[in-house]
Amino acid sequence: MSDQHASLIKTPQQLIAIIVLSFVVPVAVIVLLATYVAGAKRASAGSGSLTPEAVADRLKPVGTVVLAAAAGARTLQSGEAVYKLACAACHTPGVAGAPKTGDAAAWAPRIRQGYETLVKHAVEGFKSMPAKGGNPDLDPIEVARATAYMANLSGAKFTEPAAPAPAQAAKPEAPAAAAAPVVTIPPPVAAAAPVAVKAGAGEALYKQACTACHVAGVAGAPKSGDKAAWAPRIKLGIDALTASVIKGKGAMPARGTAAAASDAEIRAAVEYMVSQAR
Repeated sequence: MSDQHASLIKTPQQLIAIIVLSFVVPVAVIVLLATYVAGAKRASAGSGSLTPEAVADRLKPVGTVVLAAAAGARTLQSGEAVYKLACAACHTPGVAGAPKTGDAAAWAPRIRQGYETLVKHAVEGFKSMPAKGGNPDLDPIEVARATAYMANLSGAKFTEPAAPAPAQAAKPEAPAAAAAPVVTIPPPVAAAAPVAVKAGAGEALYKQACTACHVAGVAGAPKSGDKAAWAPRIKLGIDALTASVIKGKGAMPARGTAAAASDAEIRAAVEYMVSQAR
């Protein structure tokens, strides 16, 4: 009877151990359960962020960069407009052997050569006539139109060529549902490096390309050495005079008749002419 009711705790050390375990074991169980539950929730909440679709969406670029076209198509000028711009300075007075516009006798043997031959000479240059009448910016179709215009005023019956039909653009595809924005950046423009010219280049270019009009004063060109005619032009400055020669002004075509000359060489020729009129 006494053995059945005997206590399992026989020493103070056993009592202390049982008291400590009664606190430690429940706390440990609670901590383990909390850790398990929290870990399960984190895995569930973040599991979708590691899918291939989610990763690809995070790596998707914010935009697309494309280069804009350097220049768009321009409207081609008529034969009459090109004639006044680049041809009249020589063909109206008949400078350097150029057949005068309207002179049927002078144009007859040239017209017999055929329209294609006349256009080829006008585009590529022939004898003292520079390519494209001294204006390299002209389109070959514009030169062909001016050739037909001049020849028709002198007895021919050519037809000015029409502009070529624009190429049909491909039908654009339907944009994607969530396309990235497109950022358009214009192409960089390279700065032109200064070009040095040799000593005497201005005088040489003047004798080669400028004397035909400036010695005789053709189409209002100021005569070389005429101080009164050059005085108001000299006041404009070398830069302005050079720009007028390069772009063309009045009856003077762009770059005069020196289509192949550089801007620096044209400036040198202007400086030479100005020096002769001071």
